[in-house]
Amino acid sequence: MYKVLTYNNISLAGLERLPRDRYEVASEIQHPDAVLLRSFKLHGVPIPDSVKCVGRAGAGVNNIPVPEYSKRGIPVFNAPGANANAVKELAIAGMLLAARNICQAWDFTRSLAGDDEAVSQVVEKGKKNFAGFELAGKTLGVLGLGAIGVKVANTALALGMKVIGFDPLLTVDSAWQLSSTVAKASSIDDLVAGSDFVSLHIPYNEQTHNMINPARVKIMKQGAVLLNLSRAGIVDDASVCAALDSGKLGAYVCDFPSAALIKQRGVILLPHIGASTEEAEDNCAIMVAEQIRDFLENGNIRNSVNFPEVVMPRTEGCRLGVANENVPNMVSQISSALAEANLNIVDLLNKSKGEYAYTLIDLGGDVPPQTFAKIRAINGVLSARLIG
Repeated sequence: MYKVLTYNNISLAGLERLPRDRYEVASEIQHPDAVLLRSFKLHGVPIPDSVKCVGRAGAGVNNIPVPEYSKRGIPVFNAPGANANAVKELAIAGMLLAARNICQAWDFTRSLAGDDEAVSQVVEKGKKNFAGFELAGKTLGVLGLGAIGVKVANTALALGMKVIGFDPLLTVDSAWQLSSTVAKASSIDDLVAGSDFVSLHIPYNEQTHNMINPARVKIMKQGAVLLNLSRAGIVDDASVCAALDSGKLGAYVCDFPSAALIKQRGVILLPHIGASTEEAEDNCAIMVAEQIRDFLENGNIRNSVNFPEVVMPRTEGCRLGVANENVPNMVSQISSALAEANLNIVDLLNKSKGEYAYTLIDLGGDVPPQTFAKIRAINGVLSARLIG
């Protein structure tokens, strides 16, 4: 029986992927094999010795101390693309809200008073203050062409917009899905300088901190609209507020409230609802639950942020999974220990990702306790597990 500790309310659609006859799932549980969460912050929370993997039912993992788990040989899974449609739809909605001054017009209308004739007169006088512009023919710059960015770009094209994109880490899968009519920007500066709308779809890290800063705001088009549905910290709030006050920026659509933005004119501020749809929550939970199950039952790794993709079909017999530092001679030492126990290797797959590597080995017999202990004691091995 595998034990899964949950820190948030996880969609039932996902939990149903963990059969009750094989999994015990609870918010309070001793010696968990896996941790499943959404936005709960794991920073500072002790890691139980029993934990073998962590699953985040979402894309970003800023709420998880990934380096600490990596050093323990614990894969951290996420659900890239599972909430892409939800965020895409909000991005399109954000552009429409900004282009047509819908929020300001709504506030104006809600403040109306009097009888029908009085209301009609005020409306006719006031509506000119909310005249906007159409999306068709405008240029959208998409920074980050992952699962979400590709959907935003393709949908904008369908609305009659011109689209330029930039992503130095564009994957083959994303490239296949991206429309060939999306123009390629030569740099971030090139993208922001040539766009009427700039939509951010990138992770937050040291490299992307304050990526939209005073220098980049300065080269943006007069009256441009900036959309940030990625993460707080990617945009320097102070520079955006100054640009809104001066009229340099026409609007800022942001899903991450801060004290500086709450009362700022020109900001359309949302309470982090980018992925808050029933469909997205179901999709994220299903994806990450299936990844946790595949890892616990088969040792396979899919969509891990800290360990490589390692998927190997099962054969009969015992399976050994080893997470280790990405240094020379690791596979040789593991193989030698198995050979000393006269164990035949039926299949083996080893891959690396940055500082870490992972090896799956199918064997023709059971691994003796002393051999398993010897493998775990190899310098550089972070975790090892026998999978029946």
